[in-house]
Amino acid sequence: MTTDRTSTVPGGYVRPELDVRALTEMLDGEYAEVRDLVRANLVTHAPVLDEADELDIDTFRERVRERVVEMAATGQTGMGFPKRYGGGGDIGASIAAFETLAFGDLSVLVKVGVQFGLFGGAILHLGTERHHDAYLPDLITGKVMGCFAMTETGHGSNVQALGTVARYDVDAREFVITTEGDQARKDYIGNAARHGELAVVFAQLEVGGTAEGVHAFVVPIRTGGEVAPGVRIEDDGRKMGLNGVDNGRIRFDGVRVPREALLNRFAEVTPEGVYRSTIDNPDRRFFTMLGTLVQGRVSVGGAGVSTAKVALAVATKYALRRRQFPAGSQGSRGEEQLLLDYGLHQRRLLPLIARTYALHFAQDVVRTQLHEVFSGIEDDPGARRRLESRAAGTKALGTWHATRVIQECREACGGAGYLSVNRFAALKSDSDIFTTFEGDNHVLLQLVAKGLLTDYASEFEDLDQLGMVRYVTNLAVETVIEKTSAHKLLERVRDLLPGGDEWDQEAGLLDSEYQLAMVRYREEHMLAGAARRLKRGIDQKRDPGTVFSQVQDHVIAVARAHVERLVLEAFVDKVRALPESGNKVALGLLCDLFALSTIEADRAWFMEHGRLTVQRSKAITREVNDLCRKVRPLAADLVDAWGVPAEMLRAPDLVG
Repeated sequence: MTTDRTSTVPGGYVRPELDVRALTEMLDGEYAEVRDLVRANLVTHAPVLDEADELDIDTFRERVRERVVEMAATGQTGMGFPKRYGGGGDIGASIAAFETLAFGDLSVLVKVGVQFGLFGGAILHLGTERHHDAYLPDLITGKVMGCFAMTETGHGSNVQALGTVARYDVDAREFVITTEGDQARKDYIGNAARHGELAVVFAQLEVGGTAEGVHAFVVPIRTGGEVAPGVRIEDDGRKMGLNGVDNGRIRFDGVRVPREALLNRFAEVTPEGVYRSTIDNPDRRFFTMLGTLVQGRVSVGGAGVSTAKVALAVATKYALRRRQFPAGSQGSRGEEQLLLDYGLHQRRLLPLIARTYALHFAQDVVRTQLHEVFSGIEDDPGARRRLESRAAGTKALGTWHATRVIQECREACGGAGYLSVNRFAALKSDSDIFTTFEGDNHVLLQLVAKGLLTDYASEFEDLDQLGMVRYVTNLAVETVIEKTSAHKLLERVRDLLPGGDEWDQEAGLLDSEYQLAMVRYREEHMLAGAARRLKRGIDQKRDPGTVFSQVQDHVIAVARAHVERLVLEAFVDKVRALPESGNKVALGLLCDLFALSTIEADRAWFMEHGRLTVQRSKAITREVNDLCRKVRPLAADLVDAWGVPAEMLRAPDLVG
């Protein structure tokens, strides 16, 4: 990652010595104590990995609930709640704990996420002191279990169109919660089928016949273990995975709750039936309420990276034990070769290790931003919008990465990786949903692109899809194009890299400024192109919705390019900040491998846009291969540094 490091030089490379313990401490960062607590709890409750296969679904659900309550007693799950209610008062620590918990059984993880992240987080962030006093102490211990009832059968990502209605009865001073048709039933709700006693229900508020938009209410769904009057609950049954989580469907048939059940941080209904809010604009009010729940996306993105670590730890250790086919001139009489000594196997696993490290450091950045915004350290309104965008993008890339890694690692372990005794079966089935819960990844990338195209303007929260198109085309498009002009970017690049106009052919491949310039150029070129396409469509008097639909693929590509740039910047910044050591050299190799394999994967785009010659493209491929050879002797230490407890690998025939 330095400009003076040369490429492949015979005899010029010295393998760095890694200090695994120091690398783990660096990766754990300021939350090392928190992560160690979670690791200890994972080991204590390791039998749950076997129980997922051995127990029937009802028994396993109970076992998962027991594990969650037992972990809560250690303080692990309540770190994000205020100390006055028994929490730890540290939002960043709560995310770090969740990330580490993802090394273990994912039903336990999701149950924790539902109870303490979604249900508890909604009461904490959307409620006021009366709700905190009433619910947080028992919620934090797991004495009271709850649900987060937002998603409906007919309304997934389009939360503003939810069909459940909460009408205020001024005479009774109560809200009446009603499910208006099958499409409005709450669906896939964790904790609903068996354990939930309360639900935070998102519904369209009506006061005096006036619709005030989506608000959240605390609604009892069970009393004394029995389903509450007016509530109907169905079990969603078996799923692809996560069968330790009791997902269910909920209907409300005129369920009455007191006026105080409204989570009223942003809006209130007086006893006399007057609606009041500190945020006048209903769209802005809605997005402000949803923005307080961004913690879930940050958590899931980090969990995706952790599941990738587990899969790569297993596959890498197997590749360092398993031999296949003799090597050298002795033919069938010679010793068979280790899998990781094959160039193809290195190509399959080592760039994924590099990308996992990159995403780890990107997660560090978004976790810190979340902590600063929600702890009041950072109070700039723009910081919250940037956080929401970054959380959405990091979650998308992190969870897609997990899905890809788990599949590749399973294949890399051959038939041995297909046995249920190993982690791959559970990892594949349990983590697949990560790409679509807490926001479908493609929808989340549209949110990222929306922020880029509007430059995170104050109108950001107010814009629906058509509003975004009109805003971009009528007000912001020239600014976007000017800001992202390739000419300005190239002017900046010339100051940093040799070669003048030929920087993209003269700069060293291992120069981090070259790598950053390439991904920045791609992002800015794509963004300006998307803005121009939107403007051209509107100038031609075409329907804004049709215009956006036809540019949607371009918009998603822009967002991915943007987030990959952020990920690379996080990795580069981390390496540059480290003191000189073998660990810094090793992470520099990984950073180069991530950067060049990212450019290589999109070489067609770079060649189409004149940033990569055929010769340069081939040179990048040779460099990636060379970096893989250099990383190969470090592979075991690099995966060990993640600190995945051996008990969580659950693959004795694979890892030894």
